[in-house]
Order: sequence, then structure tokens, then C-alpha cells
Amino acid sequence: MPLGLIALAMGGFGIGLTEFVIMGLLPEVSADFEVTESVAGYLISGYALSVAIGAILLTAAVTRFERKKVLLSLMVLFIIGNLMSALAPSYEVMMGGRIVAALCHGAFFGIGSVVAADMVAPNKRAGAIAMMFAGLTIANVLGVPFGTLLGQQLGWRSTFWAITVIGVIALIGIAALVPTTPASTTGGGLRGELGAFRNKQVWLSIVITILGYGGMFGAFTYIAFTLTEVTGFATSSVPWLLILFGSGLFVGNFLGAKAADRSLTKALVWILAILTVVLIVFAATAESKVMTVISLFFMGAFGFATVPGLQMRIMNYASAAPTMASGANIAAFNVGNALGAWLGGITIAAGLGFTSPIWMGAAVTVAGLLVLIVAAKIDRPAASEQSAPSTSLHPTAA
Repeated sequence: MPLGLIALAMGGFGIGLTEFVIMGLLPEVSADFEVTESVAGYLISGYALSVAIGAILLTAAVTRFERKKVLLSLMVLFIIGNLMSALAPSYEVMMGGRIVAALCHGAFFGIGSVVAADMVAPNKRAGAIAMMFAGLTIANVLGVPFGTLLGQQLGWRSTFWAITVIGVIALIGIAALVPTTPASTTGGGLRGELGAFRNKQVWLSIVITILGYGGMFGAFTYIAFTLTEVTGFATSSVPWLLILFGSGLFVGNFLGAKAADRSLTKALVWILAILTVVLIVFAATAESKVMTVISLFFMGAFGFATVPGLQMRIMNYASAAPTMASGANIAAFNVGNALGAWLGGITIAAGLGFTSPIWMGAAVTVAGLLVLIVAAKIDRPAASEQSAPSTSLHPTAA
């Protein structure tokens, strides 16, 4: 395994921690800045919106530059954003720090996916992407609980100081361990990168990502209400159950990558189909604590098992110029998050109960599965080439 993948994973860990740890620190942040809980919550939604914007606009702005230098610049931006948060004298500066840190999120994972895939053999690309995203899953499993504990014991600013240090370590690791991308693989600048969007399969990949990932996230957004109001778990049990869910993310990330490296389309079809079944079973048996625990783990596992394959799919169809398409797909993950949360909220507002977002998540996942099947049927030759060893991200081999 190239050591550069570990450096990219460290960057992913820091970014994932920045995104999610604020959820456990909102009471402290709102009290410190003397704002309401809902206003403090904008630190989460503002971050998510900035991720989507940065994934498109920032990636577009840097496509003509060498990728390693771009990754280093993004980590500097990440460090500055978290330093602003750690030192923020006001809520407004805190929000500014969140936005600065978020802008690098989408571009880092989008460009990092391309760099990670270029570091390994063609038949191991999904595994390399999964390694980078492993940092994100570890942030959910271990980083968020310990980051929250640190913030509660030493003040919420201590958590952002720790994240800043993680960013510095990732910066040093990327500088030392990630290879420089040859100039011949830059994809022809912005015009060449945008040209990849002439392929309808690139757009279909984006739709599949929005629906295939949005279904799971829609179910997860309101999971605390499901666990306490439907299943009957105590509120104090929710963090431990979320660690179980995060463990599923970690396992699914690697197993999904292995399956995608063997047969990309077949793997995604099976993963989305099984995820649909898991969501249906979860919704139907949510009153059972045993079934809920089992379903929660498998929802995380099969929900995140889609990520390496979905990222690899769009990169394969945009193989001559994958950077912009890869960034767009990172934005699509966040659009899926927003769509799933919005649809789940609609079902709750309609009085359908706290299992309704899970049912809605199953329906959205089925929609993603149907789009995938249709996309594979209308482009069978390209689909069959996705798992062939000869396929490369380099334009000279596309």
C-alpha cells in the first residue's frame, strides 16, 4: 500500500472531524457566543452548503494546476479555517472559519480520489479511494466521540486546536509521501475537464450518487428520534448506537471497494438492492431493539459501501479528465444528504411518524438502483470496460 494513501486518509480524517464533531459541541458553542441552538445549528448547514459550492467552483479554479500542489494548498486552507474557529472572538468569525474549512472539503476528496487512484494498479483503484475515505469513516467512529469529550472537558476550542494540529500533520504527510502528478495527466485544463460532462454517463453517475447515497442519509438524519421515540432507547444510549453505525460505515467502505474492484456495476447493483432491503426491514421492525441494532449496523455498512464504487464510476466515464467530474460527484453526495434530509422531514411533518424517513430512504434508494440499471443497459460496452485492467485514468490510455 502506498504510504501516500495514509497521508490522504489523515487529511480525510481531519476534514471528517471538522464536519461532524460540531454536532456534539453545539450546546457549548451556542452558550459561548450567546446565540440560540437553531442559530448555532447554522454552523452545520453553512458548512454543508459550502462543501457543495467548493466541490464545484474551487475544483474548477484549480484544474490547470498540478494536483499535489493543489492538495497541499487545500490543506493550508483547511488549517486556516480551523484556526479561525479555534480563535473566533464572535459567532460571525466562527461561521467564517467553518466556511473556509468547508470550501476545501469537496475539492480535497474530489482531487484526492483521482490522486489515490493514480497511485495503484488499475484493478485496485476502488480500494485506494476507500483508503482515503477511511479517514472519514474513522472520524465518525472514533474522532467525533473523543473530539466531543475533549471539547466538553477542556472547552470546545480545544477540539478545533486539535483538528488544526491534525491538518498540519496531514500537510506534512502529503508533502512527503504523495507523488507529484506528471503534467501529462492534468486533463487539458478547465476546458478539457468540462468536456467530460458531454458524456451522459457522467450525468447519470451524478444522479445515481444523489439517490443512492441520499436514501441512506435521509434515514440517518432523523435516526435519534427513531431510536428514542420508536425503539425506546434511552437518550444516553444514542452516542453508542451511533458508534455502531459508524463501525458499519468503516466495514462497508472497504468491503464495497473490494466488490467494486472485481465488478463495478454488479457490485453497485447488489449493494443498492441489499441496502433497500435493510431499510425496509429497519422501518418494519424499528420497535424491536435487537432488530434495530442489527439494522443500524447494516444500514451504515451498505450505505457507505456505495461510496468507493460511485466515485470510481464517474471517474471511469470521465477518465480523460476526471478531476472536475470527481469534484462534482463529491458535491452530489452532499446534494443527496440535503435531498434525503428534506424528504425525510416532509414525511415527519405530514404526520407519518419517525419511521417514515426510513421508508422514504428505501424509496429513494430504489430510484437510484433503477437509474443505475437503466444507465448500464444504455451503455453496456462502456460498463463492461469499467472493471477491465486496461482502463486508466490517464488520458493517454483512455
